[in-house]
Amino acid sequence: MRQEITELVPRLRRFAYSLTGSMPDADDLLQNTVERLLARDMPEDADLTRWAFRVCRNVWIDECRARKVRREAAEQPELTDGQVVDGERQTTRKIEWNRVYAAMARLPEDQRQIISLVAIQGLSYQAVAEILSVPKGTVMSRLARARSALSAALAPASMRTES
Repeated sequence: MRQEITELVPRLRRFAYSLTGSMPDADDLLQNTVERLLARDMPEDADLTRWAFRVCRNVWIDECRARKVRREAAEQPELTDGQVVDGERQTTRKIEWNRVYAAMARLPEDQRQIISLVAIQGLSYQAVAEILSVPKGTVMSRLARARSALSAALAPASMRTES
């Protein structure tokens, strides 16, 4: 199983990046995912790939919840006195990549997960449905909405129509 997980790491890393939007966070998520995969026994009837992506997604959900708790705690005045927050991020990507990233970021979480699994990871609709525990039709409709939203967001300004 370790060998199979090792072979999955590049795909899991891409998926982690699509969820987090930053390489440092993606690497942390990947590490936490692999640790969890190795620490637990895989369900007998599970496909390793699908199980690994589901674990990765669940670890990310847990991290988002933990961040929300930390953010809310940090917003309390008694905890923030004297702290300096550096909100500046370095921009190192090309302009086109930034546009795609921004368009992906505007998608709802469920659409972003599905487009990542289908378009980036190349998983089948059925596999995505099993990973996310939703019907196959839901995967298809969310994917269609995500593709439409990305297409509209990335279209040249001269081609956009006002609704």
